[in-house]
Amino acid sequence: MEQQTHALETQITKIVRLNYLLFLPQGYQAESNQKWPLILFLHGVGERGDDLELVKQHGIPKLVDQQANLPFIIVSPQCPKQSSWPLEVDALNALIDDLTAKHAVDVDRIYLTGLSTGGSGTWELATAYPSRFAAIAPLCGVGDPEHAYLLKAIPAWVFHGAKDDVVKPEESEQMVEALKGCGGNVQFTLYPEADHDVWTETYGNPELYEWFLNHSR
Repeated sequence: MEQQTHALETQITKIVRLNYLLFLPQGYQAESNQKWPLILFLHGVGERGDDLELVKQHGIPKLVDQQANLPFIIVSPQCPKQSSWPLEVDALNALIDDLTAKHAVDVDRIYLTGLSTGGSGTWELATAYPSRFAAIAPLCGVGDPEHAYLLKAIPAWVFHGAKDDVVKPEESEQMVEALKGCGGNVQFTLYPEADHDVWTETYGNPELYEWFLNHSR
């Protein structure tokens, strides 16, 4: 008997769970007509698990713990221990849906950034849902140059350390070149003396947040 050709079309419901830190800016009032820009921050591999205090060790969650004057709603989810951000893009997209439903988020000013594994997650999430983000800033992450064309409409500021021996700078360079090749709006900061830790300088620089605010979807 010959093999027959069939096709399946069905709907599958997926349960996702993410713990997260939420920062609301000074002057935020849920009942006000004012809408606020949102930053989604993705941490590195060492902060995975079920202890949200780990998420405060680096990057934007550490910064807002020290100075609470950033004019953004900032969400910093925690990746489950046995997973990684590139595997959690559906959960992250659902998190954005939930936040925009419950808080005064300007849906045209949603920004995405992350470091190391979070940088890889930034590339992956933006590729999966490119219409969501007004701008992205991946730090020392790994993307897929073959899918860079999906990101050409999203302004991207890419960061890497020239002496990084954890994630080679070529990973970011390949993404930058692929974006340039398809007409993308991309800029690249390669710190000549930095190793893997480019997040301390990058997230401590007010220019990054000004750059975010200059972009709207």
